[in-house]
Amino acid sequence: MPEINIDIGGRTFQVACQTGEEHFLQTAARLLDNEASVLAEQIGRMPETRMLLMAGLMLADKTAGLEEDLRAAEDRLDKLNGELERLKSAPPEKVEVPVVPSSVTDTLAELAARSEALAETLEAKRA
Repeated sequence: MPEINIDIGGRTFQVACQTGEEHFLQTAARLLDNEASVLAEQIGRMPETRMLLMAGLMLADKTAGLEEDLRAAEDRLDKLNGELERLKSAPPEKVEVPVVPSSVTDTLAELAARSEALAETLEAKRA
């Protein structure tokens, strides 16, 4: 079982971990050290047990906030997935396309024919 040194709040601690877990321990130690550094800047030097307790509580507070955000995001995702499934299973909406009555198309065709005839007449008079 490897033992590694971690620095938290300006103090070095020797910690054992499982083989292959060293990276995760270093990452966790950096998170704890970041919180301890904030405490040291704000409060100054304090006993290591108090520093570790306060830094741990600050991390726990951040974690609780992230877990709450995660639950809210999961709830929203569940609602959106439910809505998606409802929309997928619902019959497609009927879309009504207006149909132009044949009398209107006939009238428009007649007007077009008359316009063309007038245009031909004007061209013939001009020539």
